Amino acid sequence: MPARAAAIAPAVAATVATLMAAPSASAEPCPDVQLVFARGTSEPPGIGRVGQALLDALTPQLGGRSIAAYGVDYPATYDFLAAANGATDATNFISSLVAQCPGTRIVLGGYSQGAAVMDMLAGIPPLGNKIGEVGSAPPLPIALDPSIAAVAVFGNPSTKFSIPITNSTFGGRAIDLCADGDPICSRGRNPFAHTHYETSEFIPQAANFVAGLV
Repeated sequence: MPARAAAIAPAVAATVATLMAAPSASAEPCPDVQLVFARGTSEPPGIGRVGQALLDALTPQLGGRSIAAYGVDYPATYDFLAAANGATDATNFISSLVAQCPGTRIVLGGYSQGAAVMDMLAGIPPLGNKIGEVGSAPPLPIALDPSIAAVAVFGNPSTKFSIPITNSTFGGRAIDLCADGDPICSRGRNPFAHTHYETSEFIPQAANFVAGLV
């Protein structure tokens, strides 16, 4: 390995390790805003394409305040029972973050199955046989609720059954966005309507909503 590449490699590895660390293990300063986003089904680990679009749209609206992003750790496969793992992971992350960074404003978000993860935190009852086997997890503990500044979900399965996250404990702090014809969140029959949220008008709409609350 060339000397320059050898010198750079450890620094890159250290940076990646810092970005992936849980807040309790991180020496980084507390962010002003923390996005906790659950990706959609079959997306690779991270915040997913919709989460990234939301982060990109929100960042310039924060007036120079810092923002960090955490991708909820769960399989995001067609084993929808495992969505409960995402709710548990999100709760654990938020609990750790609040303990270390009590002043950080937390934004929750999710797309598709990731929106269902956030539904669990909101205390929305499991959809059960309405959409097949879906996991369930306890809602976010009441003690952590004050740290949640805003919630934005896209293509939310529970919305199809008239249980949007706006009707949950998060209430007016939440925005629940569904594209016309999206069969996941509405009675529509256009599967392609579910696949382009990251380039839709819903991203700036959600970013504006969140920016007004954080």
